[in-house]
Parts: sequence; structure tokens; C-alpha cells
Amino acid sequence: GRLNATLLLRSFEGTVRTTSMVMAIVIAAYFLNFVLSTLGLTDAAVKWVGQLGWSPLAVMLAIIVLYVFLGCFVESLTLMIATTPIVVPIIKQLGYDPVWFGVLIVMIVQIGLISPPVGMNLFVLVGITQGKVSLAEAAMGALPFWILLMVGVAILTVLPGIATWLPSVAL
Repeated sequence: GRLNATLLLRSFEGTVRTTSMVMAIVIAAYFLNFVLSTLGLTDAAVKWVGQLGWSPLAVMLAIIVLYVFLGCFVESLTLMIATTPIVVPIIKQLGYDPVWFGVLIVMIVQIGLISPPVGMNLFVLVGITQGKVSLAEAAMGALPFWILLMVGVAILTVLPGIATWLPSVAL
């Protein structure tokens, strides 16, 4: 009776805290996106990338490397919300499909979630095992999945039609 009510109250409180933190991140990111677009930073980024003279594949590889690096340090939702307003116009300018890029970015963010030093899923694993597994052991256990995700990103980068094939057949 009383114990269940206390546990339920704690559960509700934890849910409210987590949802509030996520919504604060989303609101701040939308504000940041508004400021960036108002200042013209997104247009300047598209123009700057165009002036580099790189091939679309080289730009895409640079974006992938940037996301993998940032994913090692920044939480996934924050990373996606804060960077997509700048990166998506570049992707469109290069002629890539935004749906394909959405699939690709989700995979890259998943790589960040299992990459040390701030891979959130690694911390979850350590927490679930109540300290029986160290962060280094969790990272080594996640390494095969990290490699498979990188192979998947490479395949999607070389063969982008894979990500949009099924939706095109369904329509």
C-alpha cells in the first residue's frame, strides 16, 4: 500500500525531471536555431562549404567525422537539435536526400552513445550492473557494435539508395 504509493510518486517525480530536462534542451536548441538563422549563419555555412571546392563525398565524410567526434562528448538529442539546422542546408545544397541523411545521422548518434568518454549507453550499462562492469569493460564490450555501426555508415554513405529504397517501394 504505502510503499507502492511512495515508489509510484518517485517514479512520477523522476519522469517529470527527465522530461523537463529534455524539454529545456529542446527549447534552448530551438532558440539557438532561431538565432543562428536570424544571424544568417546557416546561409554563411552553406556558402563557406561551397567555396571549399570539396566534392560532395568529401564534405559528407567531414560531416560524419565531425558527428562521430562530437558524439563522444555531447548527448545525442542535444547534438542533433543543435547541429541539424546548420548541416541540413549543406546536405541539401550538395544534392543529398534529407531522409537518407536522417537515417545516417541516427546511426552516427548511436555510435556516439557507445563511444567513450561520455557514451551515455556505456554509463547505463555500468549502472545496470551496479559497478560489476567498469566503463572500460563496457566500452570493449560495445566495440563490435561500434564497428558494425561504422560499417553500416560506410555502406549508407557509398550506397545512399539503401536508406530510401523501402519507402520508395511502399509509396
